[in-house]
Amino acid sequence: MPRKFILLATLGILTSFAFCQTWEREDVGFESIQSRARDLANKPYIAPNRDSLPAWMNELTYDQYRDIRFNPNQALWSTEKLPFRAMFFHPGYQYREPVTLNEFTSSHQQRIRLAEAFFNYGPLINKHGDLPAEGGFAGFRLHSPLNNPDIFDELIAFQGASYWRALGKNQHYGISSRGIAVDTGADGTAEEFPNFREFWLRKPDENSTQATVYALLDGPSYSGAYQFKIAPGNKTLVDVKAVLFARKTVQRLGIAPMSSMFWFGENSRRRFDDFRPEVHDSDGLAIRTSTGERLWRPISNDTGKLEFSFFDMEKCDGFGLLQRDRRFAAYEDGEADYQLRPSLWIEPTSDWGPGRVMLMEIPTSKETDDNTVAMWEPSRIPQPGDRVEFSYRQHWTMETDPSQADGIVVATRTGVHDWQPEQRTMVVEFAGNALNQQSETSLTPVIQATGAGAEKVKIQGITVQSIPDARWRVAFQIAPAADGGKLADIGPVELRCCLKRGENFLTETWVHRITP
Repeated sequence: MPRKFILLATLGILTSFAFCQTWEREDVGFESIQSRARDLANKPYIAPNRDSLPAWMNELTYDQYRDIRFNPNQALWSTEKLPFRAMFFHPGYQYREPVTLNEFTSSHQQRIRLAEAFFNYGPLINKHGDLPAEGGFAGFRLHSPLNNPDIFDELIAFQGASYWRALGKNQHYGISSRGIAVDTGADGTAEEFPNFREFWLRKPDENSTQATVYALLDGPSYSGAYQFKIAPGNKTLVDVKAVLFARKTVQRLGIAPMSSMFWFGENSRRRFDDFRPEVHDSDGLAIRTSTGERLWRPISNDTGKLEFSFFDMEKCDGFGLLQRDRRFAAYEDGEADYQLRPSLWIEPTSDWGPGRVMLMEIPTSKETDDNTVAMWEPSRIPQPGDRVEFSYRQHWTMETDPSQADGIVVATRTGVHDWQPEQRTMVVEFAGNALNQQSETSLTPVIQATGAGAEKVKIQGITVQSIPDARWRVAFQIAPAADGGKLADIGPVELRCCLKRGENFLTETWVHRITP
């Protein structure tokens, strides 16, 4: 059994009364968390008790829960001159599965106990009941001087299941990430949402440039250990290392999954009665394969039904849901500031093997739904007893192309004229330094219809044009291949478009599914 030490001022650790609790001598590291995950996997799964909290916590309304705010004076490490601070989320409302939080150093750890001193209760909470000492929290967030050296801004937040969101400099929260996705969109089975049951927060040194967090994940099909190394900056980098242990076989496993919102954009045919030209946290899926091919798939919310896209490859060099349009005029929303929502780019740092990137688009009629999911699906689904290890780096960034390549898609537009009802115009706009050195006659557009409906379509009227804002526009029409055919009879069509000069590809490949 580990020896226990009462907190002493001479240790230089936590002087606030809310933290004066018991420390244990223990060497916390990824291996020890992994051992706990393995032990969980060897036992039957026990679901968290959603009734463990007092009734007054479970019965909080949305507005009441928002009226409980963390007291910044009680932030972990706030009394010391350290580069990071931690604040905690109150349990209750929808967050009924308490999460255990621990602080650790190179030699000791202590559990952080739920205490009233952490929170300020607003007027909507007339009178609250007792707080259970073993109740845990709903999650936590880390703060750091991200935008101003004198202000600790919110950097990353872990709350709900295995979700987290992060920010770089001058960014606003948008896209979310999570530990793993289990049976997301799989036929005939419900999706699982494993939980981060426990976290360990490393106390930073005075000169630390990154924060370290460990997490223990558990769910019906998988348990796992996670390590997060979080480096704030103009773009915030999160290095993720994970080991999973499979309890049972699932239909679909998603690695590095992310969720975002797309309501409508410049490519949308399904319009809503709204004053803004576009509303989305992300406008496309970017992929880079190990062969050097780069793909851009615009997100859509047009069909009113669940849509899937799969991109198979032997090895993935990166993928992510990006917000490329950074102009305020694209959104005209001074409150939501969609132009400041981060892109999330995933860069594998271990060998993931063959598999595919999956994009799932869920129909929505409002902007409050995260209706777009992207993730990596390995070719081989782990079997019960298997150990799976992987790592990757997250880029929470404002860059238009985190892969640092040239020649990208910056807009997709489409429409049908009343006087040409059986001909749909497609417009794809590219930008890049290499393109700026070309002339209209030197660029060759490569356009293809692929997939099951390709033979039903003919492509015509192809043009390439230089337009303002250093963009190049490729326009073309798709029409029924058969004389007298109807666009409505064609069905979904997969289209591809890129620009070449001679044998050299100057742009990524635009890939888009459209129902004519």
